Amino acid sequence: MAIDPVTLAILKGRLEQIADEMDATLFRSAFNPIIAEAHDASHGIYDAQTGDTLVQGKSGLPIFVGVMAFAVKAVIDKATAQGGLNEGDVWIFNDPYVGGTHLSDFRLVKPIFRDGKVFCFLASVGHWHDVGGNVPGNYNPAATECFQEGMLIPPVKLYDKGVYRSDVVDILSANSRLPLSLYGDLNGQINALDLGEKRMKALLDEYGDAVLADSLGELKSRAADMMRAQISGLPEGTVSAEDFLDNDGIKDEPLKIALDLTIENGRMVMDFTRSSPACAGPVNISRATTIAACYVALKHIFGDVPANAGVLEPVDFKIDDDSLLSVKAPKPVGGYTETIMRLIDVVFQAISQLAPKDAMAPAYGTINALSLAGHRADGKRWVMFSFFGGGHGAHAGGDGLNHGNAPISTATIPPLEILESAYPVRFTQWALRPDSGGPGTTRGGLGATYEIELLEQDADVFLFGERGKYAPKGILGGGDAALNRFTYEQADGDHTPPMTSKMIGIHIERGQKLKLETPGGGGYGDPRLRDPEAVARDLALGYITPEAATRDFSVALTADGSIDMTKTADLRRQEAAE
Repeated sequence: MAIDPVTLAILKGRLEQIADEMDATLFRSAFNPIIAEAHDASHGIYDAQTGDTLVQGKSGLPIFVGVMAFAVKAVIDKATAQGGLNEGDVWIFNDPYVGGTHLSDFRLVKPIFRDGKVFCFLASVGHWHDVGGNVPGNYNPAATECFQEGMLIPPVKLYDKGVYRSDVVDILSANSRLPLSLYGDLNGQINALDLGEKRMKALLDEYGDAVLADSLGELKSRAADMMRAQISGLPEGTVSAEDFLDNDGIKDEPLKIALDLTIENGRMVMDFTRSSPACAGPVNISRATTIAACYVALKHIFGDVPANAGVLEPVDFKIDDDSLLSVKAPKPVGGYTETIMRLIDVVFQAISQLAPKDAMAPAYGTINALSLAGHRADGKRWVMFSFFGGGHGAHAGGDGLNHGNAPISTATIPPLEILESAYPVRFTQWALRPDSGGPGTTRGGLGATYEIELLEQDADVFLFGERGKYAPKGILGGGDAALNRFTYEQADGDHTPPMTSKMIGIHIERGQKLKLETPGGGGYGDPRLRDPEAVARDLALGYITPEAATRDFSVALTADGSIDMTKTADLRRQEAAE
């Protein structure tokens, strides 16, 4: 059936609205600030046979949408082995080896039936506050197997033919330090799927199953065609990029993420075989997560291509089975966020060699997962888990974003007002970090400085970060950003983690402080070509110091700190001639 362009555009908007409304339903009902405020969740519509992504919400995490295709396929396979799917079924699990990411992310998958057959799947994923394991909040940088990271639940039925299985929920609740939070988040996801089913069936009733099916197929086909056109516009050949993780939390040795990207005959081959093998610590990721991270990176670069599985049709992957990018149970994967950000970084670096006008420099590259946990004066347990922002990479069109969230997501950084109201902490500093963005013709965005004071009697602290040793890189002559830095106060003064960016078991007492100084984004282009007026503006805003202006951007300053344009031009000419 031929779908006219107007109808296709209308249906595309209506389908996206369904996913967006599921997002909004969960965000408004979740108990956990990581979902309710930071929007660490996502919803989408998936293919009935393959599980491929058909439609994604615009407010959730794109990385979730990519890996959920593998999660839905896992449900299809398990249900087929057990006799098939039934109307009213809802499956739940957090197995990262079949559905990507890590144990904190719980997935619910619901088949939508029409006339006794599955028309599509709706899926919801959200980051639950605590799912057991050795470390409150679950980012355990010392884990050497997944059992130290939390409970692992394979795909099981939460609803069986519409009947709610309270025994499954009892098992989940018994394994969490915060069962009430778990209960609220779970019911928020259930309600989001119920609303999605209602909206999807109303749309099918209005337009008919055949029209919707053909429209979904056409949207996927168009995304694939547009991606092929983008790839065909790139020069043929192979380019390479590599970057490093600080360590795996167990051995203080760097881990390489390497990409050899080939363009040939309208296809893209992403070869990661030069990357480090699987490691002992929790920065491993599954193959599904690797592919999903590449999907996110390509969508950043080719933003006009519709967001569905068609994006990856002209892309091939080479990933060794023993790589840290393709692990299986029980290898730990809790810090997957750090590794997928490095994956996105190497994709950006590789593309900059092929399409510099479309490229952007790497962003700050770490979520700095921080947990504080203790007991209140009345004996009740509290667990604060949060992530923090940094600068985004510069690009041909301008400077990078200051203090943004990671490019793996459209999530927001939890507001300090929410964190202070929910937990016994006070933020004594929440500010942009001067000189943290990489210098360039366009400058990398600035990272941030966060200082947190404990208000309760005592607490244990856990940090899972990165970029403490390998700064976010500049591209096309741009400079690197500042390194990540974490310090914590104890009675004998300030300390830093022995492994720079990861540590468990830090004990602090009332009045003592933690400080995170996050990286900025990499710079784009030669810093000596940056407009002196832009440097002057950065100085006036406090984005850079006078020392950095002279050192990094080759500008001459007068006694009052303003820029001497004549001397600046002479200085830059002299440096260019050397």
